[in-house]
Amino acid sequence: MKIVVTSNGTNLDAPASPVFGRCPTYVFVDTDTMELEAVENPAVAAAGGAGIQAAQFVVERGARAVVTGNVGPNAFNVFQSANVPVYLFSGGTVRQAVEAYKAGQLPAAGEASGPAHAGMGMGRGMGMGRGMGRGIGMGMGRRVAVPPTPPTPPAASAGSREEEVAALKGMAGDLRKQLAEVMERLDRLEKEE
Repeated sequence: MKIVVTSNGTNLDAPASPVFGRCPTYVFVDTDTMELEAVENPAVAAAGGAGIQAAQFVVERGARAVVTGNVGPNAFNVFQSANVPVYLFSGGTVRQAVEAYKAGQLPAAGEASGPAHAGMGMGRGMGMGRGMGRGIGMGMGRRVAVPPTPPTPPAASAGSREEEVAALKGMAGDLRKQLAEVMERLDRLEKEE
């Protein structure tokens, strides 16, 4: 069976991540063969809705169960709607998470285990000044998302330099995509004038 484990790395010996929506990597594991596929979280640097986006991504990739430290209410609702159970793992490696899952040692989450926006951090605001916020796109028939200042990655712990570099590269890639989308939309709007 294909399950997914939230991870701070790309292999079975990587530390499992305690968060779902903003973890750096999802490790999809076939519990029968232990074959894995590590995939960068496409929602790690999302301006908002990271949990929903990440949950939809995981479901679309065929995960039949999720193993994570915490899951917020929005992601939990996506999993519940897709009949994908969520199991809580309090710490260790991806391999240990898979082994605990296979042994039936993990508690199933009956509801969200973390608050909404738990991975957002504090003090970054929504950029409401100078037109950089929710007002953009109003009255045009659709909302244009303008990303706020990107989230600051968690402080590096000893031995996690490579993981921090990987997370920062992922965030940079996401920001490039967001910038390209904003620039494309801006070009379209300017051509319509």
